[in-house]
Amino acid sequence: MTAIAEGATPTTLGAVTDLTPGEGRAYAVRGLQLAVFLLSDGTIRAMDAVCPHKGGPLADGQIDGGVVMCPLHQYAFSFDTGACTSEGVGAAQTYPARVVDGMVMVDI
Repeated sequence: MTAIAEGATPTTLGAVTDLTPGEGRAYAVRGLQLAVFLLSDGTIRAMDAVCPHKGGPLADGQIDGGVVMCPLHQYAFSFDTGACTSEGVGAAQTYPARVVDGMVMVDI
């Protein structure tokens, strides 16, 4: 079980069956736009849905290993840290995510 970050609130987004393996989906929750990804190995990853560079939709980005590529300018952001692989571009906030009883949970 993933530990909940101090001050974070576990939030249910929906059923894991709503996600397509290898693709992202955007959610609006608690005033945030989140991009949630079901990776091919079955893990769930969550980060800000808006690219810090020019506001591109990260949920629509292509997954390449441990990163998602913004569809606007091809900047890649790490699922682990949110850091961009290119210098001079800000990071996307990441959030701990997991599946509990078939439901996607994200700590916000």
